[in-house]
Amino acid sequence: MIKILTIAASLIVLTMSGLQAGRYVTTSQITSQDTVAIADSAQKVMQKDLIDVLRKWKSKDKSDSVRVPKIKSGKPIFSLVPAGGYTLSSGLTGSLNANIAFYTSSPKTTNISSITTNFIYTEYKQMTIPVQANIWTRHNNYNFVVDWRFFKYPQDTYGLGMDSKIRDATGLKYKHLRLHQTVLKRIGKSFFVGLGFAYDKRWQIMQSDKEEKLNQDIKEYGLGNKSSSTGPLFTLAYDSRTNSINPLKGFYTNMQFRPNMKALGSTNTWQAVVIDVRRYFNLPRGSQNTLAFWNYNWLTVGKPPYLDLPATGWDPTNNIGRGYIQGRFRSTNLLYFESEYRFAFTKNGLFGGVIFANAQSVSDWPSKSFRKIAPAGGLGIRIKVNKTSGANIAIDYGFGLDGSRGLFVNLGEVF
Repeated sequence: MIKILTIAASLIVLTMSGLQAGRYVTTSQITSQDTVAIADSAQKVMQKDLIDVLRKWKSKDKSDSVRVPKIKSGKPIFSLVPAGGYTLSSGLTGSLNANIAFYTSSPKTTNISSITTNFIYTEYKQMTIPVQANIWTRHNNYNFVVDWRFFKYPQDTYGLGMDSKIRDATGLKYKHLRLHQTVLKRIGKSFFVGLGFAYDKRWQIMQSDKEEKLNQDIKEYGLGNKSSSTGPLFTLAYDSRTNSINPLKGFYTNMQFRPNMKALGSTNTWQAVVIDVRRYFNLPRGSQNTLAFWNYNWLTVGKPPYLDLPATGWDPTNNIGRGYIQGRFRSTNLLYFESEYRFAFTKNGLFGGVIFANAQSVSDWPSKSFRKIAPAGGLGIRIKVNKTSGANIAIDYGFGLDGSRGLFVNLGEVF
């Protein structure tokens, strides 16, 4: 939910786990093939990460780091670490993070599994407690994915459609329980099919502003003081990336259908379709540079509760719409496209940079037509925190329309 920039104490855990945009990504998302691919590439050029910098500073060793270690099997790896950071929507942030990583079978044929939890509290009195698990069975035949979160989350909302303005901001407070779980079955080298169940319950929804300030289209759409969305999840996925933490090349797509049903406890009967497509090109070939493209389409049918509507920054990794604050645009349908070029500043991979541009559009309400596009762009730096997984600290400055701008911090790449 909240993107965290780790401080020095968190560097311990980064030697044991990879990181992905917008959230902690544990070693369950680093395959044994990933590690080999990164290590083989790293032998051609001496590699270095922040752990090496600290080690050399402590030991006064002036030699560079060459060897990229493989993730070892054996006993479970336990980690407990504090962290801190900042986002536009949360202000200053602090967290305490715990992780256990383990193999369920041979590391030569099975990805690493993990269970992660943390406690997050922010300057704006937001609280998040997630429990996330990613369990791989023998030969990666099945993948069990759990995403359970509790939010106490005051945040501004701006109304529906593309015509909303910053001055339309209305403060909301609410509590949110998310229980999502999916089982994925491998049906080919890169294909997976999945079946799951999603439950989202929000309660104590209330305004933190006066009633007369509530945006008119929010009044007309209906906010309510509680809502529930419950239904099965159907997933089809393809992933040919050699390293999902920091891809140099490959193709990824994930298509998910979620029918929410009154018979299962939903406030309304409605459906959602999410199509997530990503393509990566190693450019120039053989370098550490990547040209990446991301298309994310989030469509609904029926009448979702207001806080379940597609919105900027409310994808599972909370990353769509870099350049705008979370929740800036919201409506029944959302279309998004982003391109980014990632390049190395140093041959050892310690420092890098990115330039990016994106465009988003949400449908009008109630017409559901698309009329306007909100572009954004920016640049950023990358600092390698784990040469084994290729994980970076990502610090980006993005800007959009109407003076929207800010600093965006991630553990790992945005996509």
